[in-house]
Amino acid sequence: MTSPTHLADCSATQLLAHYRAGQASPLEATQAVLARIDALNPELKAFCLVAHESALAAARDSTARWKTGATLGPLDGVPVSIKDLILTRGWPTRRGSRTVDPDQPWDVDAPAVARLRESGAVLLGKTATPEFGCKGETNSPLTGLTRNPWNLAKTPGGSSGGAAAAVAAGMGPLAVGTDGAGSVRIPAAFCGNVGLKPSFGRVPAYPLSPFGTVAHLGPHAMGVEDVALALNVLSRPDARDWTSLPPDPRDYTVGLHNGLRGLRVAYSPRLGHVKNLHPEIEAAVDAAVRQLQVLGAHVEQIDPGFADPLDICTDLWFAGAFTVWSGLTPEQQAVADPDFRAEAMIGATKTALHLQQTAMRRGALGSYMRQFMQRWDLLVTPSVAVPAFDVREAGAMAMTPEAMLGWTPYSYPFNLTQQPAISVPCGLTKDGLPIGLQLVGAMFDDAMVLRAARAFESACPIPRPSLSWAKGLAR
Repeated sequence: MTSPTHLADCSATQLLAHYRAGQASPLEATQAVLARIDALNPELKAFCLVAHESALAAARDSTARWKTGATLGPLDGVPVSIKDLILTRGWPTRRGSRTVDPDQPWDVDAPAVARLRESGAVLLGKTATPEFGCKGETNSPLTGLTRNPWNLAKTPGGSSGGAAAAVAAGMGPLAVGTDGAGSVRIPAAFCGNVGLKPSFGRVPAYPLSPFGTVAHLGPHAMGVEDVALALNVLSRPDARDWTSLPPDPRDYTVGLHNGLRGLRVAYSPRLGHVKNLHPEIEAAVDAAVRQLQVLGAHVEQIDPGFADPLDICTDLWFAGAFTVWSGLTPEQQAVADPDFRAEAMIGATKTALHLQQTAMRRGALGSYMRQFMQRWDLLVTPSVAVPAFDVREAGAMAMTPEAMLGWTPYSYPFNLTQQPAISVPCGLTKDGLPIGLQLVGAMFDDAMVLRAARAFESACPIPRPSLSWAKGLAR
């Protein structure tokens, strides 16, 4: 990335360099980001809550710490946004839903938020999500339509669409999202960002998702270095998550620039079963894989050899939706998102026996991929099979497994297997929409995924949206 001229366009890594050199302060950076939010959010609807006063107060405190050399941690003074599925002390977490009453105590930080505060990050506000994170686009009766900074007629994807749109538009260099079937990687691909789904349990969660052990937390950023920096903070332990991995003292920025030479890469453009892949995406990903070879990777085109697990994913997901639905009052159900209602109604038809059989099929897939990855350092695929599509209102489509996830066949398999996976930009369509390359690692090898993504990113710099639709925007 070339050095930006506006603080709102700086990555977290660049901001920290400015702070160390005395060229900018956290207060100046936060003011620039908040101004960008105020200018763009009315169109984008990326944020559902912006905390101007507390963000500025935190930025002032950080500025004072930088002056005395007493910073709290590696993200001190970096503006960060939080997806509105993640508990944040002092702010309502409405989960994109009119069923959640904002007038109640909000006195708990989820682990990710607690670690960010401890590190001195400046929390900007909450980013939009579809109701309960229930789909791969970001619309809801509560917050309306979130739009893509590359083209306002297009969706940013979901369910972390607000997070991805915010990062792409310079409304904070880091954002924390969740990924239950692709919800970090889909919007990263659609918005031209980097989005990481770490190994399951790498980033502790509390409370655990009602959608079960397919749900991961991970960062969105402008670049891989920022993602590694964020993972250093987000992966710190929290005893509230009994599914989390053992504490890992690794610094994910160490070895990040070690390159690809000698790595074994399996390239699967269609996973052996994907029928509908946009031709421009196929061509861009193929060119990206050739670049991996130029960088020294040993690439072989090979399919992993599993059948499409769409029904495994959606059956588990719809059962989770029905679980949430069953806890709502009739009055709450009456104001729910029609897409969420439709998912819950499908979930209501799943028997205990069927779900147990589904869980066993998932286990077999996970075991199969653990064994497959013994032969490979990385599996490379497209991130999503289509470019960003037109925004649409909640309830605009009939809910089926294919309608929900059929266009993103590369994301949900790796929620089922819990492997680390990252989406990095690898080009644009002729219409100027971003294309994502997905790098999948062996379970627990998050460092390898980041290292490979950084090597590719270094050779193929990330394009940024022009934001030409934003009149009079200072850049």
